[in-house]
Amino acid sequence: MIYVIASVHVTPGKRAEFLGIFNANLPEVRAEKGCIEYFPAVDAAADIPPQVLDEDEVTILERWESVEALLAHLSAPHMLAYREKVADVVESVSIKVLREA
Repeated sequence: MIYVIASVHVTPGKRAEFLGIFNANLPEVRAEKGCIEYFPAVDAAADIPPQVLDEDEVTILERWESVEALLAHLSAPHMLAYREKVADVVESVSIKVLREA
């Protein structure tokens, strides 16, 4: 099993638009072979230093059966269409692929 943390920085003020597009794609992603868990998360104020809140950041938390399942996800037709739909509201994306130590 692998874990993925994707950080998506959206255009200021466009988080709700991004989440609408993202959430519309969720059922197809969750139905993919090898998808164990997949959901968006946003900052929750906790007053715990050194927390930095960012209203324009969405973190995608994922669990996949394997790297192969993740690669298939990334090239799935619905993901290609999703990337086109969010292109105008996403400024940058970073990704971490992790395994248990």
